[in-house]
Amino acid sequence: MEEVYSTKQFSEISGVEQSTLRYWNEIGIFSPMKRNEENNYRCYALPQLLALNFVTTLSNLGIPLKTIAKLRAERNSEEILKVLEKRERELDAELRTLRLRSSIIHARQELIREGLRVDETQISVVHEDEKALVLWPRNEYQEGDTFIEPLAAFINRSEEHYVNLSFPVGGYWDNLDSFIKEPARPDRFFSVDPFGLHCRIEGDYLTGYARGYYGEMDDLPERMASYAKEHSLTTIGPAYTFYLHEEVCTSDYSKYLAQTCVAVSPNR
Repeated sequence: MEEVYSTKQFSEISGVEQSTLRYWNEIGIFSPMKRNEENNYRCYALPQLLALNFVTTLSNLGIPLKTIAKLRAERNSEEILKVLEKRERELDAELRTLRLRSSIIHARQELIREGLRVDETQISVVHEDEKALVLWPRNEYQEGDTFIEPLAAFINRSEEHYVNLSFPVGGYWDNLDSFIKEPARPDRFFSVDPFGLHCRIEGDYLTGYARGYYGEMDDLPERMASYAKEHSLTTIGPAYTFYLHEEVCTSDYSKYLAQTCVAVSPNR
């Protein structure tokens, strides 16, 4: 007679939890070989490990139990291949989503950590690495508009430009003079997206910080201009404002922390 095993014993042999074996039996995916005539306990046999491997292999791949049940009754190589190809496409989509989420987490961690370690009272020259950004279309302002109105308008049509708003958002001015003249009106916005085609180049950047709501810079523009003049620095190219701490970090608008930087070189 073929040796039989209780649910507990078969669970230990197969590595499948007893509760899982019972559930699979209830829904008809994998059942005991027979029941013991004396005590009515479920009994399994070693050859059933092959049938169990079919179920566990597909289940571990995340294939629905309903599909596994259908395949168990109508199994052939062509059908299995179709199921595996479909699952591969699903996993590829999941991996793309996970990579995107990981990129968003990395971008936000980098800015938050920067905000925690800086001396926000100081104006200084800092060497910055290259950073990829998605540069948005130029802003159009109506009379009385500041930072938030064009930002809100763009958010409403962000999908048209394939912009992911989960990445941090910042302000872009064509140069330091534009920032000084209109600190609450960026020429453009950008998102800190590593898949962006715009690049803030590596180099030395005149850098300062301000607390407050979007577009509120207090006297930061004037302090940056004074520092550049006092240290004989020539500013080069665009000014960038990165919001190191914003609504993701605090519900208090006055505690938003902005970092503005513009590339510089010594006057010759």
